[in-house]
Amino acid sequence: MASIDPGVVATPGQPVPAQHLQRNDAETPLLNRPKRKYSRSDTRAGYAFLSPWIIGFVGLTAFPMLASLYLAFTDYNLFTAPQWVGLDNFVDLFNDPRFIQSAQVTAGYVLLGTPIKLASALAVAMLLNMKHRGQGAYRSIFYAPSLIGASVSIAIVWKVMFTDDGIVDRIQRVFGIDLGGWVGNPAMSLPMLILLGVWGFGAPMVIFLAGLKQIPAELYEAAECDGAGPVRKFFAITVPMLSPVVFFNLLLETIAAFQVFSSAYIISGGTGGPAGSTMFYTLYLYLRGFQDFRMGYASAMAWVLVIVVALITALMFRTSKGWVHYTGDER
Repeated sequence: MASIDPGVVATPGQPVPAQHLQRNDAETPLLNRPKRKYSRSDTRAGYAFLSPWIIGFVGLTAFPMLASLYLAFTDYNLFTAPQWVGLDNFVDLFNDPRFIQSAQVTAGYVLLGTPIKLASALAVAMLLNMKHRGQGAYRSIFYAPSLIGASVSIAIVWKVMFTDDGIVDRIQRVFGIDLGGWVGNPAMSLPMLILLGVWGFGAPMVIFLAGLKQIPAELYEAAECDGAGPVRKFFAITVPMLSPVVFFNLLLETIAAFQVFSSAYIISGGTGGPAGSTMFYTLYLYLRGFQDFRMGYASAMAWVLVIVVALITALMFRTSKGWVHYTGDER
């Protein structure tokens, strides 16, 4: 918006020349304002502030990734120079029974553990969303396991709880269940690790709780006036309004589930036992790289995992158009 120069007398009915108009920068749209020209010193200062991140990204992420991509096509044992072998490592992968088993164990963990963890997080978030005394304390209590759930100490405690004659075994005997220790039972070792993962549902719970706070209460009031019950309101209001948060948590937890390592390593003693029931993909990758010293083979495994996770992520984004609903979306 422009104003007239104070030194110019405007004649009624006649336009004021453009050179006597003053532009009000406060009311000028940002897109129409002239771009500021940054000096070289400003540019150097900007790069100086960015340099720690740039150095860290290049040295700790970009270069190691490119190096592992090269090593994936070589025979490398950490002690001699890499020898180019082409696609041999990738061919050996799919002919390796233990690789197939590790992929199956990891897929089972992702398909079972992720939905159970998200369902538990949403259920607790809905309970904490209700108004009651001590909300802050309850939220802290439920969130705390996510801070220590992946630690080595918790994995050791979990192993002691589920071993033979442990607390879980004793409780089972009270109810006449004789499964023994879950740690040494191939049929129960994976469910044990799934329970450990579900126990740390604090992070997605907090995100669900934040999403529930954003749902307008008027929607639930209108649904009650129409005679909708709790189940109807959950599927007709809560789930659609919370779908972006569900998608976000589903994506993050799926990617995290593919990377489980420390709990399986500690509980199985680094062997993936019993009978390979806890041989997760990342654990087998570690064993091949740092126990068998087949770093080229381990690098090939790492890039297969990257590709699989990237494809699953792309598939999630592709299918999200049909079930994720954003505010103001006309679909």
